[in-house]
Amino acid sequence: MHPFQETIHSKSRQRKETYIKGLFCCMTIAIIIPLILIIGYMLHEASPVLSADFLLKAPERGMKAGGIWPALLGTIYLVMMSLIVAAPIGVMAAIYLNEYAGDNWLTRTVNLAVINLAGVPSIVHALFGLGAFVLFAGMGKSILAASLTLAVMTLPVIITSTKESLAAVPMAFREACWNVGATKWQTIRRVVIPNSISGMLTGFILEVSRAAGETAPIMFTGAVFYKAVEEGNLFAYNLTDQCMALSMHLFTISTQVPGVPEAIPFATAIVLLGTVLVINAFSIAFRIYLRSRKRW
Repeated sequence: MHPFQETIHSKSRQRKETYIKGLFCCMTIAIIIPLILIIGYMLHEASPVLSADFLLKAPERGMKAGGIWPALLGTIYLVMMSLIVAAPIGVMAAIYLNEYAGDNWLTRTVNLAVINLAGVPSIVHALFGLGAFVLFAGMGKSILAASLTLAVMTLPVIITSTKESLAAVPMAFREACWNVGATKWQTIRRVVIPNSISGMLTGFILEVSRAAGETAPIMFTGAVFYKAVEEGNLFAYNLTDQCMALSMHLFTISTQVPGVPEAIPFATAIVLLGTVLVINAFSIAFRIYLRSRKRW
């Protein structure tokens, strides 16, 4: 018998491998199909009002007509401000924990606290933001207070994903730099961070998704039922202003305002979903580009 000829056992293993692949493929399809059906149904229900005017006009007639421009603009402000605050703090904390902190009880306690903080309910973060930023810091209910609350809520995700991406960089890279006389910070800045930036973006993507969809934290710290702003003006809000947000607006028109046409809540949900998908798509495309430039 030829040494590379298939045996009964190898054929059996190949059949099992085919069955397992088929099972996983079916599971993937079972997840994707309901998602496509849900989005398709939402688009169908939202189609009567979904248009450019719906995006750029303010609500009218007690939110029973018009558009969602103040809520869309407020969501963009909240997401971008929370990302500006959470991203540098989360990255710096992850760099310290992974590159500088020793393996001792304090570091283990901090890591455990970060993990536990990720599981805290959003309503608890809302109460913390109300006490810390709105009352104690004297910010009042504002975009700034709401953004800081969202930043605190999403910090654990950024820290964890960044720490894992830093740890994935081979130690040989660091040792090679140290052997040629580079300092630890030079190694981190020029070798470790560039090779882990694509993994860091995963945390930023998750931060954007969660910040855009949360209602409780902003309800207590900065979101308002209605805010009149100039239609189409990208600078209609100040950081000290309260703002509308898509998540709270969707909750409001779905539960608090009677007589709202059925298409408006569906269209608002589609815009919220689309906003998150667009931001995530740019981040994912940038992450793929960075990964394609890796040499390992």
